[in-house]
Amino acid sequence: MTQTTVGVLVMSYGTPEDMDQVEAYYTHIRGGRPPSAEQLQELKDRYEAIGGVFPLRKNTNAQVQALEKKLQSSVTGVHFKCYQGLKHAAPFIEDGVRQMAADGIQEAVGLVLAPHYSRMSVGSYIQRARETAEELGLSMSFIESYHLHPSLIQALVERAKETLARFDRDVQEDVRFIFTAHSLPEKIVEMKDPYPQQLLETAQTIMEQSGLPNKWQFAWQSAGQTPMPWLGPDILDVLKQIHAEENVRHVIISPIGFVSDHLEVLYDIDIECQAVARQLGMHLERTRSLNTDPLYINTLADVVVRTWKGSNA
Repeated sequence: MTQTTVGVLVMSYGTPEDMDQVEAYYTHIRGGRPPSAEQLQELKDRYEAIGGVFPLRKNTNAQVQALEKKLQSSVTGVHFKCYQGLKHAAPFIEDGVRQMAADGIQEAVGLVLAPHYSRMSVGSYIQRARETAEELGLSMSFIESYHLHPSLIQALVERAKETLARFDRDVQEDVRFIFTAHSLPEKIVEMKDPYPQQLLETAQTIMEQSGLPNKWQFAWQSAGQTPMPWLGPDILDVLKQIHAEENVRHVIISPIGFVSDHLEVLYDIDIECQAVARQLGMHLERTRSLNTDPLYINTLADVVVRTWKGSNA
């Protein structure tokens, strides 16, 4: 029996591997414009604050390896081979596509390690991969979102429940859930971009399926430092507001827009948000990141296989 090989391009944001790469990385994010000395130092300080490590690289590698292993037993006679393509670091998205073509891959599936679709995020990854694939004559289909996949929701529900259990029983009903994701420029609202709505749908489904009676709301985090306005309210402002206006003292932050531990989680939430919470006398907990949770890897494997089968129907 002839075995079919299907390439899987797993795309993510990318990160430096050490401090020496931070400037080139930041310059790439800024479209080729080098950061000022102050901006560069601020980013380096953030990495130093989480231990001088670059966890996104390690976590992405582990997710890709787990996905490839899971895919091996998914379809009889089909070998799925995973490749990485990063937005702001090597191997870049185009590099991943070229490597698939060089390896003789003729059909492939593109997947972004982000459950929610925006033209400015996931859409830009897909565009870069599609353009390179077309140049090379590689047949490639893409997954745009998987924000309501049952296994993803199950993993997030489990995290909501286990995090609530960290609070004393007599205050659990008062705990406020705040779901977060990376902010994007406000102009996406005018573009009728589905990103904000998909995030709200995920949050709503988590709370419905968890059966938890708690109040919840959505906040944005990690907005870029640009002249254009970004989606708000910002999580730091929300923490101050709900404390001042509603006397909320117990909070769970669930960063559902992120799928692994990295700077936006380990610094923006675990350091910045915790600092504000301490100033306000709040008890703040964060839900565990998905990382290589089998439920998340099952989600990825399922959408890859479904997309591949759909393209061959």
